[in-house]
Amino acid sequence: MASLNVGNLGEYLREQRRNAQLSLRQLADAAGVSNPYLSQIERGLRKPSAEVLQQVAKALRISAETLYVRAGILDAERDRDEVETRAVILADPTLNERQKQVLLQIYESFRKENGFGVGEAVEDLGEGAAEEAPDDTDVPSDTVVRGTRTAGGSDAGPRRTAG
Repeated sequence: MASLNVGNLGEYLREQRRNAQLSLRQLADAAGVSNPYLSQIERGLRKPSAEVLQQVAKALRISAETLYVRAGILDAERDRDEVETRAVILADPTLNERQKQVLLQIYESFRKENGFGVGEAVEDLGEGAAEEAPDDTDVPSDTVVRGTRTAGGSDAGPRRTAG
């Protein structure tokens, strides 16, 4: 079977899987795809659908948009800056999920304020992909970006009061 031109998707997936310390079988189970199919994707023998990429991204806890770009589903040039910024935020192991979502909301609100569309990279990929790009840019008034205080009142850093 000849290798398909899917960029470096397979290599990237293998690297992300190893970084997450998951075996091929563990990732396949978590993503709900077969072990042989995932192996073929990693070796560049299969080009997965956006839905499969989303499942794999969710299992790896990485940005689905990054996988879409690497698979050639999204236009890399048009969406590169936004996708890379979102990917870096989502991949940061020092932030919890709530902190990542708040940071993404702040980032997206600044993009809107500056006249750039938000979530355009995922608008044509279906409902599941939209989960990766929250539409709600309202950030709770007591959110502190530096430190980790959120509307829930939990924090892992210095306690600060928003003004």
